[in-house]
Amino acid sequence: MGTEVIHDKINNKLHDVEEVFHKKLGTDMNYRHSYIWQLVVGHAALQISWFIGLYTLIFYDTKLATTIWAFFIAASSTQGISLGAHRYYTHKAFKATKSLKILLFFFQTMAGQNSMFTWVCDHKLHHTYSDTDADPHNSKRGFFFSHMGWLMVKKHPLLIQKRKQMDISELLADKMLMFQYKYFLPLYFIIAVVLPVSVPMYFWNETLWTSFFVAYCFQYVTSLHFTWTINSFAHLWGTKPYDKRLQATNSNISWFLTLADGWHNFHHAYPWDYRMSEFGNFTSTPAYLLDFFAYLGLAYDLKTASPNIIREHMKKHGDETGQKMLAKKENLKTSRNLLEDLLALD
Repeated sequence: MGTEVIHDKINNKLHDVEEVFHKKLGTDMNYRHSYIWQLVVGHAALQISWFIGLYTLIFYDTKLATTIWAFFIAASSTQGISLGAHRYYTHKAFKATKSLKILLFFFQTMAGQNSMFTWVCDHKLHHTYSDTDADPHNSKRGFFFSHMGWLMVKKHPLLIQKRKQMDISELLADKMLMFQYKYFLPLYFIIAVVLPVSVPMYFWNETLWTSFFVAYCFQYVTSLHFTWTINSFAHLWGTKPYDKRLQATNSNISWFLTLADGWHNFHHAYPWDYRMSEFGNFTSTPAYLLDFFAYLGLAYDLKTASPNIIREHMKKHGDETGQKMLAKKENLKTSRNLLEDLLALD
């Protein structure tokens, strides 16, 4: 299927946002999460390793090839999350061949953000019960909790209850998914630690210290924080042009750090849209990559929200920014029609 046809594929189902109907669950601010101190120590060690990596990168004789390699690992591994765990498994925004699935599993494992199965279960809860106590990274509990604190605490009882009620039969039936889940730790050690550290040492004689702290620690923690901005920045600050009822926002900070995947108000309003951006504009880098995979025949049936659905939903639920966007587009359309009429008279 050509990319032009794919872009014209429209999901025209009657649209509304599931999470809006679960707001009554709310957030019990009297509840206090219990920290799991082993995880607190582990995350503290990760942050310290990032500072060591940064110091090594700046003040040690780090080879340029190692820096490029670290950037490549970070950029590639995050696509395993963005395309594999997020768009493919959670939202079914496209279909993939077996070859592409294997590639996405490889890079998702390298990203080190839990197994694909665990990531998808958490994210399904996030979209269904967004910003309530059943949301793993409920932004109502503040910036730190939604950014990374949620990874260091015992799960809220309501979250545990809702997760048990989830229909995960389709995930459990996926043999590739369950294989990665079963062997995630050894796979992670080989793909995400041994491989990034070994390549600079073997191919251009980088030191073990520099390889470990730059090609693993520095790039890993950096990519984690960039990804986490979607849970924090993009749920606390920004505009809501598509649906002001949602907590999720269009965050410029998250947009920049996630290679244009930070138009989060759009995403929560139309989660099946593989572009994660409005009217085809500001399409994210992962979406362009998915277009390339579609061109190669590795991805197909890419879903987009109909412009009419987007426009009508914005008129009804968008904030002031959304109304201005609609007005601007209407003015551009009117000007374009006027110009075409004038050219036709000539």
